[in-house]
Parts: sequence; C-alpha cells; structure tokens
Amino acid sequence: MKSKETQTAIVTGASSGIGLGITQALLERGWRVVATARTISASKNLKPSDDLVLVDGDISKKETAVKVGDAALKHFGRIDLLVNNAGIFIPKAFTDYTEEDYNLVMDTNVASFFYMTQQVILQMKKQSVGHVVNISAVLADQPSRDVPAVLAVLSKSTMPAVSKALALEYAANNIRFNTVSPGNVNTPMHANDDHTALAKFHPLGRMAEISDVVDAVLYLQTATFVTGENIRVDGGVHAGR
Repeated sequence: MKSKETQTAIVTGASSGIGLGITQALLERGWRVVATARTISASKNLKPSDDLVLVDGDISKKETAVKVGDAALKHFGRIDLLVNNAGIFIPKAFTDYTEEDYNLVMDTNVASFFYMTQQVILQMKKQSVGHVVNISAVLADQPSRDVPAVLAVLSKSTMPAVSKALALEYAANNIRFNTVSPGNVNTPMHANDDHTALAKFHPLGRMAEISDVVDAVLYLQTATFVTGENIRVDGGVHAGR
C-alpha cells in the first residue's frame, strides 16, 4: 500500500497528446492521477488502476470539475497538482469565426481552467500546499501572420496573466501557479499537417516532442520556489525572428 502522502495529480484533456504524456510520466514516477476528458474511459492508452482514476465529462462544465475533484478526494484523499491541459485550437481568419467557434474555444480553454482550478484550491488550502500548471501556447504572446488564430490568442493569453495573479493571491497558502507555453508539438492534432512547415516556425528548426513539454511540467513541480512563471517550450519562437 502506498502512503496517504503519495502525491496526487489531476490532468485535464488527458486522453491524448500532451495530457496523455503528462499522465503517463506522473504514473511512471509513482504519482496517483485522476485523468479526465470527454470520453477518456474509452482510451486505449489509459486503463483504470489503483493509481489511476478516469473521469468522463466536459471539463468546461462546473459539474464535471466537481466530479473530478470529488473523485480525487474519494480515491486518494488529497490533490497536490492540477495540470490544466484541456484545450482546442481553431485557426481561421478573424471574421470567419462563428459564434459556435467562439463559445467552443472559450469554454474549452478558459471555463475549464476556471471551474477546475476553483475546485482544487479549496483542498490545497486545507493541505497548505499545492501547485497548478496551466498549458498555454507561445502563439498567444508571439502571434504569426502565417497562422491567423485570434481565438487561440484570446483564450490562451489569459493563462500566464492569471497564473501570476493567483500566484500572489495564494502565496500565503503555499499554493503555486505556473504556465507552460509550447510551440508546435508533435501530437495527434498535427498528424495530417506538414511537419516540415511546422518545424520551420521554430528557430531551432524542429517541432517540440510531447516529452519536451512533460519535462517542463516536471521541472516546475520540483522547483518549489518558482511561482508565477511562464516557461516557453517553443524552440526560440518567443525570442523573435
């Protein structure tokens, strides 16, 4: 049996890509994880175990966030880390976006952060320790004229700012907030895209691998004096062109 103090994480958008990579890395390091996505129970890559609970649901809805938080406390008794990874990317010319596009992106990228983070803070305050990592995108603060995606900018540019604000608000409770902002990552989302073109977006000349983003999250978890920070895993995009 593991100690009651074994660390527990919640990862949203965990069924594939970055969220799946983070979940698997945490499990490999002895963490207990509550992983959530709309239909994560059907995942071929994650199977429930003593250390892994899968929760289906739309994380942009408060009731799902409550369900996920309750599952963590019921099964593991604590919440040490939340990775707000759930996100959607719809590149379009600004005037081509529809009301449906707007609602879907803002719900998935912003409301999911809002409701899930509210849930975990209550428990982290009781523990007097906790950490929230928000996954943003370097495109949010380094837009590209070749990739019009204002809804990504609108929704993801909030993450570094809100991490700084919450880092100050909850510093006295020993709860840290940080952001990871990737460039183009080699995930299933880009399976049918031109990887050569995507690689050229970065001065280092390659796409990020999921492991690059995972490494940043793991670093932030162990770096207990780092809070309010935004780590750009972008191959130098933020440095300019």
